[in-house]
Amino acid sequence: MKIDLTETNSSKINAAMVQARRDIGTPAIGMVLTLVIVTDEENAYDALKSANDASHEHPSRIVVVIKRVSRSPRSRRDARLDAEVRVGADSGSGETVVLRLHGELVDHAQSVVLPLLLPDAPVVVWWPDGAPADLAGDPLGALAQRRITDTYSCEDPTGTLATRAAAYAPGDTDLSWTRITPWRSMLAAALDQQNLSVVSATVEGEDENPSCELLAMWLADRLQVPVRRTLSSGPGLTSVRLETKDGDIVLDRADGSLATLCMPGQPDRAVALKRRETAELLAEELRRLDPDNTYESSLQFGVAKLHAAQAATAKAAPPKAKAAEGRADAPAPAPEPTPAEGAPAPKPAAKPAKKSAAG
Repeated sequence: MKIDLTETNSSKINAAMVQARRDIGTPAIGMVLTLVIVTDEENAYDALKSANDASHEHPSRIVVVIKRVSRSPRSRRDARLDAEVRVGADSGSGETVVLRLHGELVDHAQSVVLPLLLPDAPVVVWWPDGAPADLAGDPLGALAQRRITDTYSCEDPTGTLATRAAAYAPGDTDLSWTRITPWRSMLAAALDQQNLSVVSATVEGEDENPSCELLAMWLADRLQVPVRRTLSSGPGLTSVRLETKDGDIVLDRADGSLATLCMPGQPDRAVALKRRETAELLAEELRRLDPDNTYESSLQFGVAKLHAAQAATAKAAPPKAKAAEGRADAPAPAPEPTPAEGAPAPKPAAKPAKKSAAG
């Protein structure tokens, strides 16, 4: 059931949801959380579809906030709220409210969303694209116990990781981190099976893929060993190699679906390591609402190493070299920075033609 409301307010939206539940014969509310999606018109359909799919595992009230920014000075002054209420088969296992904010109301989205939150239920805010630098400091982010972003959707994924580390607050997380959960589980299980001491590691994957960078950060943080980051044509994360004195542990996934696990003294085995859709990633994040301390530790450890490497490179830069005869002094070319252990790698001269979204 769908109800369209034009030039409305939060009170009328709440009344419309109550009436819609009565009309379809389900007056009881069985939802466990409120999921607020902050997006634009271009990404709203895909984000809402993923949220509806995830709601089958986590019945929730989904509030989609679409900010309609106009270039006309008069339109910016004319605040208006349009809404669409969906209940029943049109809204997954919960109910959905799509809000379109116009004019000055764009800057006060939290005032519109606050009356629509489920009472005494957790709040999760998800930015599929265009997340603010300070998630907890954002007016909408301040309403939530959990704040979800996707670094892969940014123009500069590795640079955004540094921004996330600088402004991290308990409850922040990233779908790029969620993508590597099966990889982390598989590698941890492999090390639990054999008492081997890892001396170094290599993470191979696409360029500008933050999941690869986060996995390298996690390995460097937990194992306290040097971690190299190498590039491949993908898709996504393709291989992890843990070097030990007794042989290498290799987890290789060349096709994005089936991986091969190689361990010293054991036959190779095939393991399922399928690249997951956004709905599956979102459902995993909604299973826990407490701070992810492992994500925080890995993120801040890797970014701190990167800054330390950049500072060391700048300090070791040679002085200006004397130019050839009859020419003025010219600065010597700066040496290329060396990536830190577990830190994002520098961009190569050429990039793959296309990159995939999953880890």
